[in-house]
Amino acid sequence: MKASELKTKTPDELVTELTSLKKEQFNLRFQRASGQLENTARVRKVRRDIARIKTVIGQQAAQ
Repeated sequence: MKASELKTKTPDELVTELTSLKKEQFNLRFQRASGQLENTARVRKVRRDIARIKTVIGQQAAQ
């Protein structure tokens, strides 16, 4: 997910996306702990997407 894509979304859409990514991150942590995680790169991607969304939300709030 690119930051340019996120900037075009409304704050409500961003919060919805953030919630779904946090749920996914939670599930990925459990999969990693139980040894069932196959795509380890997904953890990093989800974490960075969460950071991108939080950054865009902060930028929109500052405007």
